[in-house]
Amino acid sequence: MGEYITNHEAFIRLAFFIGILLVIGLFEILVPRRGLTTSKANRWFGNLGIVVISTLAVRIVFPITAVQLAVWANQKGWGIFNATELSYGLVVVLSIIILDFIIYLQHVMFHAVPILWRLHMMHHADLDYDLTTGIRFHPIEILISMGIKFSVIVLLGTPALAVIIFEITLNATAMFNHGNFYIPLGLDRVLRWFVVTPDMHRVHHSVFPSETNKNFGFNLPWWDRIMGTYKAQPRLGHEDMTIGLNQFRDPSKLNLLWMLILPFVGKQGGYAIGQRGAKEGE
Repeated sequence: MGEYITNHEAFIRLAFFIGILLVIGLFEILVPRRGLTTSKANRWFGNLGIVVISTLAVRIVFPITAVQLAVWANQKGWGIFNATELSYGLVVVLSIIILDFIIYLQHVMFHAVPILWRLHMMHHADLDYDLTTGIRFHPIEILISMGIKFSVIVLLGTPALAVIIFEITLNATAMFNHGNFYIPLGLDRVLRWFVVTPDMHRVHHSVFPSETNKNFGFNLPWWDRIMGTYKAQPRLGHEDMTIGLNQFRDPSKLNLLWMLILPFVGKQGGYAIGQRGAKEGE
């Protein structure tokens, strides 16, 4: 199984990425949740362009993929799970859950540490909210995230199957919960017990720091409830809330070059956890 996944990883991930993007994109056209305030073409060019740059950066910096690392680590017998007698199926499930919790903690960390927030604020500087917002991350943030993921895979002895399921699921749910499409409110209340929904995560992209620092989950919604970072709805409602950051309101700066230099020249604002703006709930 590990060899098959390794040999076909790129095709498997690309097929899922394109398929999910097309499906959610279609829902955004058919049943939009909010009207867009900026040029969709400009935003999509920048947001998809940053994905290409990040992918190239990962390929240059890391000689192997996360799946290949998982195969190698398990061949060496490294990791906690390789020292247990747990069944393969249980190890796969536990690995996915633990990796998801690590992503939650990582997300909180990128909001709490000012220098990391500088990188992460590029994700929040999008002035609209749709599926491409979910893949809009600075390449340096992606490299740091990959380093954390590699460390956890080796520490746990995560099976290759669990890694590729987690990566496909995380990518899919990131586009899903950033999707600009309407889900009936009754259905949303049920779904958000099992997966982070667009209405749940949209709160996290509010212009108010007290809401930006809530709802950190991407895939499983339980961590926010357990850790006390859950907020059900934005104070102004989903139709009237403002998306983005107070210090970045210029639509002309949604281009690819500005996105890359934003962490180094943009104002940090009062969003990092523990800073004045975040504390006061502005």
